[in-house]
Amino acid sequence: MKIAVFHGSTREKGNTEYLAYKAVPKDQATHIYLRDYNIQPITDFRHTPEGFPDIHDDQLQLVDQMLAHDILVFATPIYWYGMAGPLKVFIDRWSQVMRDPNYPHFREELGNKKAYFILVGGDQPTIKGLPLIQQLTYICQFYGIKVGGYVIGEARKPGMIVHDNRALEAASTLVSELQ
Repeated sequence: MKIAVFHGSTREKGNTEYLAYKAVPKDQATHIYLRDYNIQPITDFRHTPEGFPDIHDDQLQLVDQMLAHDILVFATPIYWYGMAGPLKVFIDRWSQVMRDPNYPHFREELGNKKAYFILVGGDQPTIKGLPLIQQLTYICQFYGIKVGGYVIGEARKPGMIVHDNRALEAASTLVSELQ
């Protein structure tokens, strides 16, 4: 099974990244840091006669990487009770990919994947992060992606995730489930 971890955080070596490495060590997956890519926000042209224009950014390169893996892990800090911007923009653009003639089986191919979520927040994330888990689950359901599970960690400041033993243990358990 090929695993891809999509890191949504804008911070290098942050709490979410640390927890993601506990779940899926660097040598066991392809780690993709969305902050390092140019992904333009979506402009909705779904209902226009000309459709979506070509956008010259890194989105399709990321889509190709995603489609080349069996298991997708979406790791994001909880920003204002939602996912971080880079991950949101990446997912928003899937609407455009579904209409791209070069990806006629995009939705079908995603339906063969399994997804896991790793979230870290500072304001009661195991409670207040649940709407984000629900949102990600609904996105996966739309595409037919099976959801395998999630880990939510708590950390208010950089480096504090090391004190969340419950999340670290849950992340370690997730590794065995992925293999």
